[in-house]
Amino acid sequence: MRRLGRALVTAALAVAGAGGTAGWASGDSQSAVTGPPPGSAAWRADTAYGRALPDPATATPHEVARFFAGLDAAARTALVRSHPLVVGNLDGAPVPLRYEANRIAAAATGDARYASLAAPDRQILAFDPRGRGQVAEVFGDLEHAAHVSVIVPGNDNDAASYDARRAPHTGPAAMARALRAATEGAAPGGSVAVVAWTGYTTPVGVGLDAAGGRLAAAGAIRLTRFTAGLDAVGAPDPVLFCHSYGSVVCGLAARHTDATDLVAFGSPGMRADTADALHTGARVWAARGPSDWIADVPNVSLAGIGHGADPTSAAFGARRVPAADVRGHAGYFAPGTQSLAAFAAIAKGEAR
Repeated sequence: MRRLGRALVTAALAVAGAGGTAGWASGDSQSAVTGPPPGSAAWRADTAYGRALPDPATATPHEVARFFAGLDAAARTALVRSHPLVVGNLDGAPVPLRYEANRIAAAATGDARYASLAAPDRQILAFDPRGRGQVAEVFGDLEHAAHVSVIVPGNDNDAASYDARRAPHTGPAAMARALRAATEGAAPGGSVAVVAWTGYTTPVGVGLDAAGGRLAAAGAIRLTRFTAGLDAVGAPDPVLFCHSYGSVVCGLAARHTDATDLVAFGSPGMRADTADALHTGARVWAARGPSDWIADVPNVSLAGIGHGADPTSAAFGARRVPAADVRGHAGYFAPGTQSLAAFAAIAKGEAR
């Protein structure tokens, strides 16, 4: 029992560092932000031309889409202005309305950390200021894209730090920009839209949150609904690029999404023994650079600690993404790397 106890502690400390760039600082237990967006009670009490509004807690994204399809421009504008936090986070609502609503919501917080999100050139698809905050941003033309990719980040990511200065090509927004630039080629504007999705409560620093699956399970529910929302507005089935603890989220969400591809990189495990055990029709890819410290994380799953098999192992059965020139844990989107070139091919549906 003493040996088992030491193994659990070792695994917890090792896995807890996964996903962020904040280093081995102490982590605090986080309360997952879940459920309908703030302002939902006032939304439920309102109507549009006498029609009840779809309940954010129970209406499916497709039901939301059908509701908005039946409104004229005046009614849509009125709802955006009266309920920006709901419309901005309502999966299935028209994309331009969500952008407009989130500009209003971010500006209304009066919080300097969120002021940049309200800029007129930002395409903020979700913004929730509760807790550390959650945000999703679109790069490209989501309404007309032939392909859509979603970046699912790991530890130490939230709306409060979303626009903070980081090392080049790291962090969800910079990863999304790098991927979109890599897919453009000789045709500026391109046919790929990329979403930086910081849409769940991530672990902070070292702690049992990062070693366990509680936050990932809550995040998987939100990711599943988000991808259903993309489907409801007619977007193509997405590619999910899942970094570190984000790959745990993707692993738990896999069977419930319509993703064409799941790409796990710098992953501590996906809470499955094999790619087949994810029970998804998506192609599963995995990458790990030679200097990524995630390789030192024990691939265990004991008493809820650890995330299981290494997705880059032959036994797992994922398709390997070349990453021999990747530096560190967050260098997978650096221009010129094998991994970014492979990611771009996957995003464009060209990889085999």
